Amino acid sequence: MARTQAADYDERKQAIVEAAAALFAADGFNGASVADIAERCKTSKSLVYHYYESKEDILYDVMISHVRALEAAAADAMAGTEGPKQKLRELAQLFMALYVGAADRHKVLLNDLGRLPKSKRAEIVAVQRGLIENLRKLLLEIAPDLNKRPGEALAAAMLFFGMINWTHTWYKPTGAVSAEELADMAVNVTLGGLARAAGG
Repeated sequence: MARTQAADYDERKQAIVEAAAALFAADGFNGASVADIAERCKTSKSLVYHYYESKEDILYDVMISHVRALEAAAADAMAGTEGPKQKLRELAQLFMALYVGAADRHKVLLNDLGRLPKSKRAEIVAVQRGLIENLRKLLLEIAPDLNKRPGEALAAAMLFFGMINWTHTWYKPTGAVSAEELADMAVNVTLGGLARAAGG
């Protein structure tokens, strides 16, 4: 007879992922043990292993939950009826909110992707590439002249992500600039650069 899941199964897994994200972000993947994760969750190491077979499996859930949230945010931004410039602003706002609200997961994604087994790493990279491609297409809507210069739309998309992806290394939510204002600044820089590239 199959074992039934506890009513709080998902909540317990989520607690493990949250604890692991904080520890991996602070100490690195190698610096945090399953025992450390259990201690932070105020539970036993054996219970953590009840939910996850390995520390790499926990790391995968930390990362995949973050990129899937980004993917959902991008889909929400693209689904609107606004023009492409407003969609870019919406995307930037949603992404910055996730970067600030899930800063630990974001840091782990950027620093420890190479720790995952190849197949799981490939799954996350595929989601990331999808996000980049959606942004590339959006930038082409904003600046169709980029179609005449192969590679520049992709470069512009990478530059945009370069501006916002690493804000966790210096941005302070209690500082003078809000996450919303920072997102708008990134969009303004991108739009200004696209206009200059097009000779506008």
